[in-house]
Amino acid sequence: MSKNSTNSFISLLVGLLVGGIIGILFAPDKGNNTRDRLNFRLNRYKRKLEDLLEDIMDEKDSIDSEAKTKSKKVVNNAKSKAEKLLKDVDGILSKIKEN
Repeated sequence: MSKNSTNSFISLLVGLLVGGIIGILFAPDKGNNTRDRLNFRLNRYKRKLEDLLEDIMDEKDSIDSEAKTKSKKVVNNAKSKAEKLLKDVDGILSKIKEN
């Protein structure tokens, strides 16, 4: 998880906690109404948090896929260079045996 995503996640959690406490302490409405509104807001924040976590996981998968693709290219490139070197060595050995 990137540092920016971690900071956003922590900020979201702190905001939820502070907002909930302030809402309960200074609520001018009846307890039932306050609890209903708080429940609604917490569910909304929960969905946003789930979406954020899903986005983070999708980003991680994307980064993993990109890294795998690049590593495969590096491996294939190294393999082809090694095969070329082996052919060159075989050619040099053949010339040495001829002499």
